[in-house]
Amino acid sequence: MVRYRLPLILTSVVAVAAFSLLAAGCGGGGSPGVANVASSTTAATTTTQNGAAALVAFARCMRSHGVSRFPDPSTIQPQALKATVQHLAVINPRFPAAQSACKHLLPNGGRGPQEAVEQSRTRLADELSFAKCMRSHGVTRFPDPTAQGGLSVEMVQAEGIDVHAPAVLRVVQACLPASHGALTPAKIREALNHAGS
Repeated sequence: MVRYRLPLILTSVVAVAAFSLLAAGCGGGGSPGVANVASSTTAATTTTQNGAAALVAFARCMRSHGVSRFPDPSTIQPQALKATVQHLAVINPRFPAAQSACKHLLPNGGRGPQEAVEQSRTRLADELSFAKCMRSHGVTRFPDPTAQGGLSVEMVQAEGIDVHAPAVLRVVQACLPASHGALTPAKIREALNHAGS
């Protein structure tokens, strides 16, 4: 049983640590937007902080559940971490129970970065669906989101669209269901509150 579950946990721990470092180095500026309210810099910083904190919490949890030599991820290189965890999984009979008790602490619930990628794809598809709906309801110049899923108020305004116009707001309201929950009235209000008149 450990053999089947071990690759998931190792992939999650090592890949999330690497992803967190990558996210810290790749964050760029952004502005409040319709689909992406927080800036990418804030998102990258939050991802890095949350990922690192989650990995430390996971390591503490594993130690508290009987895997006393489980390493702190901030003190070991990813390859050494992977080898150490593999070794502990083989020699420590408490490893499976500890892993089961602690996996909720891993970033993305321990599901690994592939599910995060799939969630990003789904969000992008939902935002594209929203943009298509906006165009089909008469806001013909409404832009598609970027490949990263960014759709800012500034992008919409750059197309000559008055984001505060009642007619545009009615179409936004009508098209929210096309986003399958990616956009909500609260997110739209927040984005518009940050937009210039």
